[in-house]
Amino acid sequence: MSQLVVVAGMSGAGRSTAGAALEDAGWFVIDNLPLSLISKVVELGTQGSIDKLALILGYPSNSDFGQLVDLIDELKAAPIHVQTIFLEARDEVLISRFEGTKRRHPVTAEGLAPAIALERTSLARVRELADVIVETSNLSVHELRARTLELVDPKALHQRLQVQVTSFGYKHGIPLDADLVFDARFLPNPYWYSQLRAKTGLDDEVREFVLAQPDTTPFLERLWPLVEFLLPKFVTEGKSYLNVAVGCTGGRHRSVVVAEVLARRITQAGFPVKVSHRDLERTE
Repeated sequence: MSQLVVVAGMSGAGRSTAGAALEDAGWFVIDNLPLSLISKVVELGTQGSIDKLALILGYPSNSDFGQLVDLIDELKAAPIHVQTIFLEARDEVLISRFEGTKRRHPVTAEGLAPAIALERTSLARVRELADVIVETSNLSVHELRARTLELVDPKALHQRLQVQVTSFGYKHGIPLDADLVFDARFLPNPYWYSQLRAKTGLDDEVREFVLAQPDTTPFLERLWPLVEFLLPKFVTEGKSYLNVAVGCTGGRHRSVVVAEVLARRITQAGFPVKVSHRDLERTE
C-alpha cells in the first residue's frame, strides 16, 4: 500500500462526499468502520494488493474520542504515506444540512445545536492532528469532490473526466451525445480533389492538405485555448464524460484531421481520450 488517507471531521461536513470522490478515482474506501478494526485492516492492506486506501472516520460509536485520537496517532506513525484531512463547516450550515436531509445527528444531546457544539468540542484534538483542514460551508458537492482529489490525488482529478473526441459528417446528423460541437466546413474540402477523394483524414496526403490551408492554423490556435479552458471547468462541475464533436460535410476528411489534432492536445494536457470517427467508412 503506497498511500493511506484518513478523512475525519464534523458530521454533515461532507465525509461521505469526499469518500465517494476517492472511490470513483480508484481508491479502496472504507466508511465508518469500527475503530477497533481499523489497525487490522491497515495491516492487511500493507500486506495485500490494496495500493491506495481511504478511511472515512465517523463519530465513535462508544463516544471514545480518546481512542480516535490514539488511532490517528498510530496511523500517522505507520511506515507508509499517511495524509489526514479534517472537514468542518459553520454551525448554521450543519444545522441546515441536517434539517434538509432529516437525518439524526449521531451525538446524543437535547437539540441539534447542542449536539453540533458537543461534537465540535470533542473533535478538537482530532482537528489539531489533521494535515489539512477543509472548510466546506461554501463548497458545492462537486467542488468538495474536486477539492478532495486536488489534495489527495491530483492526477486522478484529470482522470475523472473521460473525453471522447468524435468526427462526424453534418449530412449524417450531429451526434446526439455531443457536448461541444465545432464546425470545420469552412476549410477547403479535399473531396473536390480527385487524388484525395477516396482517401480519409487518417491518410498523410489529406492531413497535410488540411493542415496546409491558411485558415487551419488560426482555427486550431483559437480552438485549443477554449477547450483547454473548459476541461478543468467540467471537472470541477463533476462531469465524468465529455464528448467533443468536430464536423465537416461527409465526416471523412477535414473533421477527422481536426479531431486527431485536438485529441493529441487533450492527451498532452493529461486527460484520457478516446477518438471515434463515426462516418469514416461511409461512401455516400
